[in-house]
Amino acid sequence: MTDDQQKELGKILWAIADQLRGAMNADDFRDYMLSFLFLRYLSDNYEIAAKKELGRDYPDTIAQPEDTPLALWYAANPKDTTRFEAQMRRKVHYVVKPQHLWGSIAQLARVQSSDLLKTLQEGFKFIETESFETTFQGLFSEINLSSEKLGKDYSARNAKLCAIVTEINKGLQQFSTDEDVLGDAYEYLIGEFAAGSGKKAGEFYTPQQISTILSRIVTLDSQEPKTGVKKKLESVFDFACGSGSLLLNVRNQLRKHSASVGKIYGQEKNITTYNLCRMNMLLHGVKDTEFEIFHGDTLTNDWDMLRESNPAKKPYFDAIVANPPFSLRWEPTDALGDDVRFKSHGLAPKSAADFAFLLHGINFLKPEGTMAIILPHGVLFRGGAEERIRRKLLEDGNIDTVIGLPANLFYSTGIPVCILVLKKCKKPDDVLFINASEHFEKGKRQNKLRDGKDGTPDDIGKIVETYQHRNEETRYSRRVSLDEIAENDYNLNISRYVSTAVAEEAIDLSAVNAKLIDLEKSVNYAKDAHNAYLKELGLPELP
Repeated sequence: MTDDQQKELGKILWAIADQLRGAMNADDFRDYMLSFLFLRYLSDNYEIAAKKELGRDYPDTIAQPEDTPLALWYAANPKDTTRFEAQMRRKVHYVVKPQHLWGSIAQLARVQSSDLLKTLQEGFKFIETESFETTFQGLFSEINLSSEKLGKDYSARNAKLCAIVTEINKGLQQFSTDEDVLGDAYEYLIGEFAAGSGKKAGEFYTPQQISTILSRIVTLDSQEPKTGVKKKLESVFDFACGSGSLLLNVRNQLRKHSASVGKIYGQEKNITTYNLCRMNMLLHGVKDTEFEIFHGDTLTNDWDMLRESNPAKKPYFDAIVANPPFSLRWEPTDALGDDVRFKSHGLAPKSAADFAFLLHGINFLKPEGTMAIILPHGVLFRGGAEERIRRKLLEDGNIDTVIGLPANLFYSTGIPVCILVLKKCKKPDDVLFINASEHFEKGKRQNKLRDGKDGTPDDIGKIVETYQHRNEETRYSRRVSLDEIAENDYNLNISRYVSTAVAEEAIDLSAVNAKLIDLEKSVNYAKDAHNAYLKELGLPELP
């Protein structure tokens, strides 16, 4: 499927969402829409595997088009279903009952069956509690099919669901529905819902252009970025993972270079977004054994895996990416002051947890790993506790690169933000500053970093290549020694080191003076000529 076709599918699904949600809040409708898209993916993937498993025994539905092949097989082979499901768990790691498959659901919707709502409820419950080898408890916890937002009573809610399922099914029929297509459609819809959610969007979505920068940076070799992309990352972690777009982008960047990632780890506090992330992983073909997403608070570090006190068992990650909430208020308690994550650097101020997130991440970074985090510009120059943390990070050689981005790139804020690239062991003894604030395409709602397609400048590629080769360019990038940074009181404000101001053109005073003399001569000549006319007319002359 081409990029244009993928975009077209996304637009069709978004138009369906926009048409059908009516007065329903966009965030609420998002959860229904994305859950149905997820069910379609699970069904397609399961039926492909079932057809391969059953071979010639896989039924033909030409005579009974209203039934799914598996429904016919289950009816004809009741004694074999348990063994078949056990085999499917080994092959695809999950089971979907025939009545819960998308084909069955779409048929109920097409005939306006009153059983649709009940069947969906049963199907979602089965997927959550019995379908997967590993538990997916609560995957649909935010999908309330009994909500009055869908309708005042069962009949109205059922009718609404029939309309939604029928339109989604029509929209998908003209397109291939492999994992990449449905995964990309899912990402497109998340982006569109994010655009409509404004400030709320920061809770769950990082624009793909920003994700790409972070992903391309952390997949490069940490010590020698010039050598290119690593062949394999054993692990990647996002401690504020939202819908998982950053983690998936890292995986995609590796796959583009025939490289791979061992396991994906994420943590998310918001329950709705946590469920979106788990669906997103599966929709993109990441097996449930290949990722682990934890629902919990990063700042209090309530994930038992990360609280391991034995250094030999403590988890560390090859790559860490994050877009945490900007300047979040938090509670830096005395107990947290003794936490291994903060003890050496001190606690971030109550008014802004930016450095608390950063210190949490770097604590779990492997010595040869790379971390890239999006933060507000204030972390570069704010004083007090943040200045002390910044100085410690610089003196320990942890801050590798500071990248300034243009304003208004995010749905959640119009302020310019920066990317900090951090390492525990880095070869250069300087800090690379990249001022990319003026390299973008202006948009109506959001500005955009260009990717070099259709003859446009490659803003994204320029940032990554400058980092990779540590290039210096006037008004764009510069390598700055720690001594110079210390002279500036450890202030990392990018404009101190890479100014985008255009130098004033030198003025040749002799040439200006000569020009003024010539102008004065011209004025005097014109005045004399004018006075001659006035004299002939008997009028007073100009002085």
